Formats: sequence, structure tokens, C-alpha cells
Amino acid sequence: MRDDRTNGLLALGGIALAATLAVIGHVEVNDDLDPWSLTVSDFAVSDRGGAIDVAMVVLAAASAHLFPALRGTRRPRVVGLLLAAWIGGLLLAAVVPTNEPGLPMDTAAYVHRYASVVAFLALPPAGWLLAERGTRAGVWLRGLVLAGLALAAATVWSAYLGDRALIGLAERLLILAEAGLLTVVAVGLVRRNRSATAGPDLGPARRRRTVTPARAA
Repeated sequence: MRDDRTNGLLALGGIALAATLAVIGHVEVNDDLDPWSLTVSDFAVSDRGGAIDVAMVVLAAASAHLFPALRGTRRPRVVGLLLAAWIGGLLLAAVVPTNEPGLPMDTAAYVHRYASVVAFLALPPAGWLLAERGTRAGVWLRGLVLAGLALAAATVWSAYLGDRALIGLAERLLILAEAGLLTVVAVGLVRRNRSATAGPDLGPARRRRTVTPARAA
């Protein structure tokens, strides 16, 4: 069974790889697509099975290595269900494409849309429940959760009421916030294992009172 450090490092590596693939997917698109007004899914469907689709699968796999972070947290079953919803939503959105930009939405496009919605709305509450009070990581997690919720609201507003104004920017910032949340959780896993293996500090007084058998004789 892998320890927390290994799982944390695998998650960090997967997040970094997914980010790299997402950038490549944007650069390699041949069509004249506007990242400010078009979503990541619009870019992905223009290169079906390309770097962005692979990035979503890699990010889901990286997230699966974060389940050990649930140990000792509040409501681990709830967090586990939320994390599973995030992973499942990502995988379903990667497998089922949206429609080409400008075309009416079909059944697959609706499945893709709501799978993405489930994923992006499941992760913030999971991050909030994982945040430990009084720690720097907890402050970061709560800040990223609040930023993610604000950006999710902006994305929804743009999609339904704002005539898709800057929807691409809002969605990409949302993805960045949620990837940051995953990164903080992964770093916490790495540090948790390091702290556990270091052992407790006895302090100078206790160390002075510790006598080896050879000296006692």
C-alpha cells in the first residue's frame, strides 16, 4: 500500500502533467478560436481525443491519489463522495464531447455540460471540509474554495444571462483555482507523511534525562 508521501507526489505529478497538456492543447489548435469567449470544451472538441481530453483524464487520475487525505478529516464519507463526483464528472466530460461552437446542443453536449457542472461544484465543498482550522494550508484551501465559488457563479452568469461574455476567461480562472485546491491537498499529503516519520521532538529536558543502558551500568 502506498504511503501518503507517494500518493501526494503522484497527485502533484499528475496535476503538473495535466496543466502542461492543457497548455499544449490550446497552442496546437489550428482553428481561429478565441480563449476569452470560448470554453476549454470548445477547444477540446475541435481536437477530439487530443491533449485537452487527455489532460482531463490525467487530472482525474491524479485526484484519485488524494483519497488518503480524507483520514482524520470531518465527514470523510461526504468528502469521499464529493471527490468521487469530481473525478467521475471529469471522466464523463472527457469521454462525451460537447458540440462544435455555434451549433445547437445535442444530447451528448448536455451530458458533457452537466457532467462538468457536477465536477466543478463538487470540489469546492470537498476542499472546505478538508481545510484544517488554524493552519496555513487551511487558509489557502478556504481562499481557493471561495475564489472557485465566485468564479463558478461568474461562469454560470455568463452562460445564461451574460451572453457568454468572457466565459472562457471565467472558466479558465475557475479551473486554475480548483487545480490550486488539489495542489494544496497533495502537498499536505506529502508533508503529513514527512511529519509522521520524523517522530516527536522530546525536547532538551527529556533528552537530558534519557540514559542509555551502557551509561547506566
